[in-house]
Amino acid sequence: DGPALSAPGSWVPTRPGAMIKFILMVNKQGQTRLAQYYEFLSVRERVTLEGELIRKCLSRSESQCSFVEYRDYRVVYRRYASLYFIVGIDNDEDCNELAILEFIHTLVETLDKYFENVCELDIMFNLEKAHIILDEMVLDGCIVDTNKAAILNPLYLLEKHSS
Repeated sequence: DGPALSAPGSWVPTRPGAMIKFILMVNKQGQTRLAQYYEFLSVRERVTLEGELIRKCLSRSESQCSFVEYRDYRVVYRRYASLYFIVGIDNDEDCNELAILEFIHTLVETLDKYFENVCELDIMFNLEKAHIILDEMVLDGCIVDTNKAAILNPLYLLEKHSS
């Protein structure tokens, strides 16, 4: 494949398909606190997917593997305190579940750094800031940054100029 020519003199890399299809943050009661989709699903499809997937992940024990297959997705999840972080990825052989597990850990560390010991209420009452952090890390289903300082800098600048 390689880069595609979009305009004279400018090259834009082609994107064969995003690896991450969705990211969910869910509490222990199964309520979705944050949902970000990187491919189109109707509201009905999202509700069905979230309901079935959340039940599947929450019913698993701590000793079971954090990787499950669900429909056309490979799902990687991890529980931190009262929140489950669930990431749906392509069901390809090329997908690295351990890298996604590390991504989830980095996301939690970044949220933790910003909110100073993040909890479910921080996500609920600062949903737009949680989305900004997620958007700095993932673009169109591809992980683009994992540097905590670089991810949080735009948010700090936004706060500085809005006060």
